[in-house]
Amino acid sequence: MKATVVLGPTTSQRLIAQGVAAHPLVNRALRAGTVVVTMGTTNGFVASELLGEPVDQGAFAAGLIDGRWNVNARLGEATDLVLEQGCRVPFDEKTLLERLTAGDVVIKGGNALDPFGAVGVLMAAPNGGTVGRYVPTVLARGVDLVIPISVAKSVHQPIEELSLELGSHRLDLSMGLPCGMAPLTGHVITEIEAYALLFDVLATHVCSGGIGAGRGSVSLLLDGAESDVRAAYERTEALALLPEVAVQGRQ
Repeated sequence: MKATVVLGPTTSQRLIAQGVAAHPLVNRALRAGTVVVTMGTTNGFVASELLGEPVDQGAFAAGLIDGRWNVNARLGEATDLVLEQGCRVPFDEKTLLERLTAGDVVIKGGNALDPFGAVGVLMAAPNGGTVGRYVPTVLARGVDLVIPISVAKSVHQPIEELSLELGSHRLDLSMGLPCGMAPLTGHVITEIEAYALLFDVLATHVCSGGIGAGRGSVSLLLDGAESDVRAAYERTEALALLPEVAVQGRQ
């Protein structure tokens, strides 16, 4: 069976969050290890899914694009979410970094997805911000990095090339904060992977964008067994009925 679906930005984020929660690596770490959900707009929905309760999405956002590259005005009202064996514990950067090990999971969103599946994340902080905090430890110790990102963030140039062109000290003008870009290596979860994890359905990105309620949307083709496609379609319709979420940033 084949079906087409249109996902607005919040619907995409909710579906991706459910896909993250269904990922085997995340499930294993929730049972027997540590899961860290870093700040971010999509990650706010991931945090809500893992906690089983609402999260203040505005407070969970960090850097954002609101017409300019910007920092959320509410940054600092929430911290990275840390779950040990499924239970929430206080965030303490020093002790957390000391104990992260193989089998643990860090969940970090991104800003750009290239045609080869590589993800890039913008960095406004001079020390690399969240990337500088976690990525060296993740790579050095074999911690699993899970990267939720929508296909709406697709770009046409390799991330490794973009990362060589950007950089706060390379830019002469910038609409908002000048940023660099870090390539991320990990387990990427877009809408496509989410549909596969949740419903065993093959999803293909067909087009992006629209007007009105379709602004910022992505359209996908679903292909699979009739029962699976119908279940995926019905879940998408249900998620689309939930209210959209807007995050306000500093002007």
